[in-house]
Amino acid sequence: MYTRKLGKTGIEVSEIGFGAWAIGGDAWGPVDDNQSLRAMEAAVELGVNFIDTADVYGDGRSEKLVAKLIEGRRDKLVISTKGGLMGHHRDPKGEPVYDRPSKVIEAFENSLKRLGTDYIDVYFCHLWWDKQEETEAFMEAFRQLKQDGKVKAVGVSTENFDYIKHFNRDGGLDAVQLDYSILNRSVEPEVLPYLQQHGIAAVVRGPLRMGILTGKFNRETTFVDGDIRKNWPKEPWFIESLAKVDALKGLANDERTLSQAALRYVLNHPAVSVAIPGAKTAEQAAQNVSASVRPLLSGDDLKIIEQINLATS
Repeated sequence: MYTRKLGKTGIEVSEIGFGAWAIGGDAWGPVDDNQSLRAMEAAVELGVNFIDTADVYGDGRSEKLVAKLIEGRRDKLVISTKGGLMGHHRDPKGEPVYDRPSKVIEAFENSLKRLGTDYIDVYFCHLWWDKQEETEAFMEAFRQLKQDGKVKAVGVSTENFDYIKHFNRDGGLDAVQLDYSILNRSVEPEVLPYLQQHGIAAVVRGPLRMGILTGKFNRETTFVDGDIRKNWPKEPWFIESLAKVDALKGLANDERTLSQAALRYVLNHPAVSVAIPGAKTAEQAAQNVSASVRPLLSGDDLKIIEQINLATS
């Protein structure tokens, strides 16, 4: 496993991490906790040290599973979690409200308890809408949590360039978690260069486009109840993505799968510190880890990807 610096923080992270959304069991179909733990254990044994979760994943279930993983080896792992989409403070429409730093800190403390630790390496604002008062509340809470030594690095989970710049207006942003893949390159023109220029780590979620870049889906694919992808086969964008994936399958060969090539694509960008594909099984985790090689992709590979994107855009 190759490692990289997490932006300007100096924290050393495996370039492939473990995204723990699916093991929450509330968005990707049913999961078995023992199997989920085996998946994380397999990833760690193969060199993964960056685990990303959130308070909202399974209403805390994911964080509690991560707590079991880190017991006895907390100092060897880099734990990232997010707050802002779950909470007891809600407006009349039912949306969570974090308009004061104390509410952000309360959410943070609740994550600490579920994770069974006294500090978090990277804490992200999980809000994806731009509410001025909540942005300011998070920024103030971030300053306090850093000052108290409870968090090493802070960030925001968004692709919104204006939002990122606002969060970083005092230079205090350490990381941005963003959606980036061969099939979603919207952050390449502006966001990734900005992050690289300012030493802000790019933590890539969705590098496999929620499974599409594994190449295992087709027009007849069905998803179980409780899976957020259940209605995808009816969506025009999904059909378009399948056509692009068919063209991309030429990237697979005897030495790599399509999903490994897709992971190597996002790792090829110098702004990226870590990619966090999800995994439900030890086998999936091992497949993800195997994407960490050198060279990542050849110039010919990148030309093929560019040609396919131009031909299917």
